[in-house]
Amino acid sequence: QVQLVQSGGGLVQAGGSLRLSCAASGRSFDNYAVGWFRQTPGKEREFVAGIGRSGQNHDYSDSVKGRFTMSRDNTLNTVTLRLANLQPVDAAIYYCAAAGSGTDWYIPRLESNYAYWGQGTQVAVAS
Repeated sequence: QVQLVQSGGGLVQAGGSLRLSCAASGRSFDNYAVGWFRQTPGKEREFVAGIGRSGQNHDYSDSVKGRFTMSRDNTLNTVTLRLANLQPVDAAIYYCAAAGSGTDWYIPRLESNYAYWGQGTQVAVAS
């Protein structure tokens, strides 16, 4: 089992930056790919970014590629998402999630592939 606790987020002006963190408890965190998703009212949760077990492989949605950067530290069991050049369309509740992974290349985009979820954190962007 993995428990994920999120921190970070908040309100920022358009063009600003934020950092979201996801701390994992439990064993063998490096056996899990981690993804970030976001959700706005009335919409489905969408994949934002993902990282493989070792941290060497990444996947980003087209909407955030070049602006968001994801990293992980398996010695500290933490994952970080840095959000830059934020725009009002990026405002949402952001969730981190962990998916059991047999390879470093596996970074699923479907939320149904993720077994463990953080509590969510709000990102608000003022125009």
